[in-house]
Amino acid sequence: MDIILLERVGGLGAIGDVVTVKDGYARNFLLPQKKALRANEANKKVFEANREKLEAENAEKRTEAEKFGEKVDGTEIVLIRAASNAGQLYGSVNVRDVAIALADKGHDIDKKQVIMGAPIKTIGMFDVTVQLHPEVEVTVKANVARSDDEAELQSQGIDILAQAAEEEAAERAAAGGFQEGLDPNRELGDLPPVDEDGNPIEAPADGEEASEMQAEATAGEGDENA
Repeated sequence: MDIILLERVGGLGAIGDVVTVKDGYARNFLLPQKKALRANEANKKVFEANREKLEAENAEKRTEAEKFGEKVDGTEIVLIRAASNAGQLYGSVNVRDVAIALADKGHDIDKKQVIMGAPIKTIGMFDVTVQLHPEVEVTVKANVARSDDEAELQSQGIDILAQAAEEEAAERAAAGGFQEGLDPNRELGDLPPVDEDGNPIEAPADGEEASEMQAEATAGEGDENA
């Protein structure tokens, strides 16, 4: 379907452009949202007769959006959510959640103005786009965390998940280092054997232990024969 754009539409064109789009896209979105008109001869004449007025109204709205955008751009919103130790949310953060959080900050944003490729499903800091006008977009920071303390750390630039992984690796390394010196052949609950000076006594190798046992048995037989 051929249409006349009444405002700038990303990927299509600017106000006044005549473009071809799929019928469903035009009927279900562009026409009902009054972003375009069917490109027939009657509508072309109507548009040309009102072009200056439409362009002036668009410029005024763009200026208002730019002023509002200066207040919204860079705003950080904190969203506390339950999540696993790996940082996976038990749920997600969507456009409605972002709009509500911005409203709590005093910014009246419609959820339709929030642009997210997909819902947020992990803790962390995320850039979210807000379209205030077809020609004006700003970016806000979504700080998704499990607690206010975590949110504060993330706000300072600390990667919570990376930090937790490093701490866990350090604990495993420390635990492994402690166990390395233990005799693997000892019974659970036994302390490693030590000499009179408190130095650990190395466990004999299997061959040595067998030789010692055989020597003791031979000595015992000699005593009995005597």
